[in-house]
Amino acid sequence: MSAPVAPKTRVVPVASRRVGPVQRLRATGWRHLVALLLSAFALFPLLYVLSTSLNPGGTLTGSNHLFQTVGFDNYTSLLSSDQYPYLTWFRNSLVIGLTTAVASTLIGALAAYAFSRMRFTGRRMGLLAIVLVQMFPQLLAVVAIFLLLLQIGDIFPSLGLNTHLGLIMVYLGGALGVNTYLMYGFFNTVPTAIDEAAKIDGAGHARIFFTIILRLVAPILAVVALLSFIFSMNDFVIASVVLVDVDKQTLAVGLYHMVSNQRGAPWSLFAAGAVMASIPVVILFLFLQKYIVGGLTAGAVK
Repeated sequence: MSAPVAPKTRVVPVASRRVGPVQRLRATGWRHLVALLLSAFALFPLLYVLSTSLNPGGTLTGSNHLFQTVGFDNYTSLLSSDQYPYLTWFRNSLVIGLTTAVASTLIGALAAYAFSRMRFTGRRMGLLAIVLVQMFPQLLAVVAIFLLLLQIGDIFPSLGLNTHLGLIMVYLGGALGVNTYLMYGFFNTVPTAIDEAAKIDGAGHARIFFTIILRLVAPILAVVALLSFIFSMNDFVIASVVLVDVDKQTLAVGLYHMVSNQRGAPWSLFAAGAVMASIPVVILFLFLQKYIVGGLTAGAVK
């Protein structure tokens, strides 16, 4: 005798309620309003500086009406000026920024690989020291940096005050801790089975690092290089202490001295210089932006 079959129930779809534009505006409209206000707050200074750089009048007060007058006289005057060696400042900043970015990324990657893959005495204390050092801002060490470079310059003049190499070494020392800790978290996400398979084939640590690991951790390398480049391009305090001669200064220091010690400062030239100084940073940021989110989030979960 077969079991009774339950009657099939007919499922009646519930009519979905349509949300009108008024309800949608009440639900999410405030978010768009807040986003627009924050965007305007962030973009207005940039537009004001750009308008000032395009203002032939040469004053900030004449730029209250954005883009009322447009011209490229300030750019041509700054690039051809004999009083302000802008191109020299630009070249110095690029050399220091690119060298710092490449060197700090490589040194930080080597240190992060050692902390992630090797087990040695003092490893945990070293990681703890890296974290503790980052609690103190680098600005506190300005006096120590000045005295240190002053003493080193007596023995090695190429590493002392008023040298680009000395400033690069200061940047490398300051960025080593945070770069190492940031990349250490990313290196831990790479499976150790890859290293073990390479060791079975006879590869050593150097070959594993340069031929395998570096390719797998490319996102965090791009992020660290970008952050190091932006920091060295924007730094003013340390660069102003180390570099003295006008022809050795960076863009931040040179542009500051352009408008600091005189009445009727050429603010329009200053604005033009600031706009051109942002071009390398923007280009590099747009080129590496696909690595930023992945690199930072992957390194932050460990």
